[in-house]
Amino acid sequence: MKQMLIAGNWKMHKTFTEANNLAKQIAEWVGSNKPKSEVAICPPFPFLYSISQLLNGSKVKLGAQNCHYEPEGAFTGEVSPSMLSSVGCYYVILGHSERRTYFHETDDIINKKILSALQFGLNPIFCIGETLTERQNNQTFAVIEKQIQNGLKNIALNQIPHIVIAYEPVWAIGTGISATVDQIDEAHKFIRNLLVNLFNEAGRDILILYGGSLNSTNANEILKLPEVNGGLIGKSSLDALEFTSIIEFAEKSM
Repeated sequence: MKQMLIAGNWKMHKTFTEANNLAKQIAEWVGSNKPKSEVAICPPFPFLYSISQLLNGSKVKLGAQNCHYEPEGAFTGEVSPSMLSSVGCYYVILGHSERRTYFHETDDIINKKILSALQFGLNPIFCIGETLTERQNNQTFAVIEKQIQNGLKNIALNQIPHIVIAYEPVWAIGTGISATVDQIDEAHKFIRNLLVNLFNEAGRDILILYGGSLNSTNANEILKLPEVNGGLIGKSSLDALEFTSIIEFAEKSM
């Protein structure tokens, strides 16, 4: 049976009360419906502890949207992986295109973050993907290969089971435009083959999520693809009904 993970990236949305209400709705739905798919939510930093308490005893995993690579220090405004572990985070999103674009994070910085997150017991959701210009110039696979090789540099084989890949074509994130099914299928198969080449059989077990305007309208056909192991959901994770509808499609694709 195919493994599935549906993770919600709430980005910079919701107030404290709204975030806790949304987390409660999702946790209650998961508790009632008991999906076989793994479910995770990644709220903004200020809400992590309260939502961690709310999720206590729930099957919903808690994730953060970023972290620094140092365990502590004079880095005003940053959050360390040890802090995230201490408030109950299981996942952390790293390398998201918004971090690469707006905050100029390089492959080297992302690699440091992944290594540090693993050291503190976090499971990185490592984001990769090409821009529209790169796709138009037929550089998609070269970009993906470079991001994976650099981002997963010095990862030990026993750490591989803790890595999740999220393929997010940058031109489809938050635009309402999803890549075509054929484009997604082609990219995910390329990623799988690359992971197997890099990590042998361990590469077959790494979950590869799709992100990029995944919603309840297109989830059914996308999640059925053989190398798609779920989704990293942005806008559609901000509504409990929409998010849980995507989980239902994941269940049908297993």
